[in-house]
Amino acid sequence: MKPFSYDASPARIVFGQGMIDTIAEEVRRLGRSRVMVLASRRLDAVAAAVTESLGDMAVVRFDGAVMHTPIEVTTAALRLAENHHVDTVVAIGGGSATGLSKALALRAGFDQIVVPTTYAGSEVTPVLGETENGRKTTRSSPHIRPETVIYDVDLTLDLPLDTTVTSAVNAMAHAVEALYSIESNPITDSMAIEAISGIARALPSIVDDPKNLEGRAELLQAAWLAGTCLGTVGMGLHHKLCHTLGGSFGLPHAPTHTVVLPHAMAFNAPAVPDVMSRIATALGASDAATGVFDLVTACGGPTTLQELGMSHDQIENAVELATSAAYPNPREITPPGLSELLENAWSGRRPAIR
Repeated sequence: MKPFSYDASPARIVFGQGMIDTIAEEVRRLGRSRVMVLASRRLDAVAAAVTESLGDMAVVRFDGAVMHTPIEVTTAALRLAENHHVDTVVAIGGGSATGLSKALALRAGFDQIVVPTTYAGSEVTPVLGETENGRKTTRSSPHIRPETVIYDVDLTLDLPLDTTVTSAVNAMAHAVEALYSIESNPITDSMAIEAISGIARALPSIVDDPKNLEGRAELLQAAWLAGTCLGTVGMGLHHKLCHTLGGSFGLPHAPTHTVVLPHAMAFNAPAVPDVMSRIATALGASDAATGVFDLVTACGGPTTLQELGMSHDQIENAVELATSAAYPNPREITPPGLSELLENAWSGRRPAIR
């Protein structure tokens, strides 16, 4: 019997179609009245509708969130929020908008209502990753987790397929690493397996029909479960590597997760064969790592770090950065082992079946 502790996520979840219309009600429920709307220019129409529904409660809009939450962007947004006496942030979008919302909340104590339009999952976690001087670091605090998350399936129907695929595999990575976390427990294990199987079922159906409402709903629920795993237990090598590659080399967040995941799984497989067997079953595959790789390939996702803009001569530096500090992982991390992993990910070699 494995002893464990489990802290339930206290965030309020609102899920369904047309749920974006409930934002003003949720702001009032929190007892707040001065809202900063965070949304990229791609979501101008959605942001305009939300701003109109908020009426006088919407006091300012910020559209400058970017990947990896650089400190300088947070500083600019915080200055704007303080000038308008903001008490609540409504963040609409993917991981970039969510990350900035968290960074603002941590610094100024704002309440957060996050409306995801991708499958990032970070909206239900107390974890914040920030980049400063080319280095990405993470921290965790109860003050980082949003108070309310609104999942509106309608907002995902127009998500481009390439973003859908990489965002979904990013979510799967949370579930995979939760299963072999040293803090794993029966509750997160169940959520992780359901998330993996849900993503494996839903993603191909969406690739076949991007407007598949039931598929989109299942994928969004799976991402929520996977994100809850991320917020409950610690992550391992895969997430450390992706933070290094994104923060230090500017690689795109979700596509990097998509490329690295099967290779990180193949690296860890000898240390956690039972976990990999469970993942393979959830995927409906004979092998976990190759199952993920083949899913990505079948759905048209990226399979090489090279295509994401990483040069081969950056591998050595990435190995040095990723091994500069110790962190939990089921298999011992060595420079030669990490170098081989990154070589495989850079070239897009299909993992060997174990």
